[in-house]
Amino acid sequence: MHRYYFHLQDGRTILDETGVDLPDLAAVQHNALATTSELLSGMKSGPEFWAGEPWKLWVTDRPDGLGTTVLTLTFSASRQS
Repeated sequence: MHRYYFHLQDGRTILDETGVDLPDLAAVQHNALATTSELLSGMKSGPEFWAGEPWKLWVTDRPDGLGTTVLTLTFSASRQS
């Protein structure tokens, strides 16, 4: 098992200091998608999601956003006039 750290940027940056132990990259991908789905569904009607600024979740092998980035998920949304 390796420890992976899930960081978030959505107008502010939240760095994971704790991490989670996962067995392989497939588990990291699954966890990243599940986390992203949960976070995005909670903010789907909020103005911060529709502000046009990209929303990003990235996973590293060290805390505080340091180390090697294992994967990144980036989303953006904007309303058309």
